[in-house]
Order: sequence, then structure tokens, then C-alpha cells
Amino acid sequence: MNKTYTNLSIERHQHTVQITLHNPPAHTWTEDSLKSLTDLVNDLQQDRDVYALVLTGDGAKFFSAGADLKLFADGDKAVARRMAQRFGEAFEALAGFRGVTIAAINGYAMGGGLECALACDIRIAEEHAQMALPEASVGLLPCAGGTQNLARLVGEGWAKRMMLCGERIGAAKALVIGLVEEVVPSGQGLSCALALAAKVARQSPSSVAACKTLIQAGRSLPAQHNLPLERERFVSLFDTQDQKEGVQAFLNKREASWKNG
Repeated sequence: MNKTYTNLSIERHQHTVQITLHNPPAHTWTEDSLKSLTDLVNDLQQDRDVYALVLTGDGAKFFSAGADLKLFADGDKAVARRMAQRFGEAFEALAGFRGVTIAAINGYAMGGGLECALACDIRIAEEHAQMALPEASVGLLPCAGGTQNLARLVGEGWAKRMMLCGERIGAAKALVIGLVEEVVPSGQGLSCALALAAKVARQSPSSVAACKTLIQAGRSLPAQHNLPLERERFVSLFDTQDQKEGVQAFLNKREASWKNG
């Protein structure tokens, strides 16, 4: 890609884009980097050849430590409001990406760093990773989806332990409670995430987008609404090239060549 994005480095792996957070030492988010993430995801949304995004932190210690608390040291509510807006825009754009998003948690994922991972579809943690939403310990709260996404993944009890009691958990516990889907040895998070993302390319992009929309609709809408919608979306896929290609490829025992349309 020709554009540059603040504190984000981009690598293309066929149909996957790797996004590496780079703001040493702890890859904290700034207003500019959050806007860049929003812009990047929106740009990639338009690239029909991108099926998956993998996010990770640079190095072996931090995925991201969230926001730099120095931003809030003087109690400026205008700054707080602007940062909250940027966080919301960035992570909601990430959650709304039509393809699959995977967080390769390679170290500490704290506050807004963990919220970034929570906005992704799938989380893979290296065995040394540590995760927390410690905002209440400094008089704040998670404002980028953390209160909603964490409780949805791990249940109200563990969400309250992490947010109200300030508990930090390691990768093994995160796997047990459902915060992450896989734990891998240190140094292997990115390669495992990229390997998983490569599997997405074998799926119809049109089907993936439809499935993701339906799964996420289940967070807020009842089954009696979503079940008829599921059937409607199934039939609507027959208007796509991918449906025809997928069936023909299967019948002819060959690999499908997706058009994402």
C-alpha cells in the first residue's frame, strides 16, 4: 500500500494483511494512530482481494498497553471525549470489517490494547501474554467496547473480576474462560495467526461476510429475528458469482477461484 498510517506497519500475505502496532516501548494508542487504524480498515474494506486481517504488536513484550495516561493527566474533558471517540471509531471499524480479523497477542494487552483484541473475531495468545482492563484502578473505565465485548466473551462474572477487581490474567486462564481461542508457545503467535488467516482464503468471501454479519447480529437481536434472516441470506448468496463457483469447484474436484462478488 502506498499510504502511510501512524504507528502501524502493513505487510501483505496474499489475501491477508498483517497490521503491526509500532509505538515503542509499549505500543500505546494515540489520537493519530487510532485515526490511522480507522482509515486503514476502511481502506482495506474497499479492497475486495483482502479476506483477513491479522493484528499484532512489534517485538516480544507488548501487544499494546492501551492509551498513554499522560494524555489524561490534566483532566481535560475535551481530550477525554476526543480520545473516547477515536477509540470507538477505530475498534468499531475493526469489528465491522467484512472479512476475518485475528489478534495475535504477543505480550501485554492492557486497557485499550485488550479492547483492540476484543474487537477482533479471533484471539490467539502466546503463552507469556498478560491481559487486563485496569482502567478503574486509575479512575477511568474501558470506553472502546471493553465493558460489552469482554462480558459477551467470558460472562458477567469474569468480566466483573477483571474490571471491578482489577484482575490480570495470563494466557492459560484466558483460554479457560474463553477470552482467547488458542494459546501457542512464545514467538509463534503471528505465524499461527497467519496460518489461520490463510485458511480463510479457502472460504467464499461472500459467505464469510454473510456468516459474520449473522453471528454478530445474535449479540443484540433475538433468534426469532435472525433465523428467518439466516434463510434469506442463504438464498441471496445465489445472486453471487462465488456461490456458482464454489459448487462447480466442488463438483469438479478443483480449488475454487473466488471473485468476492
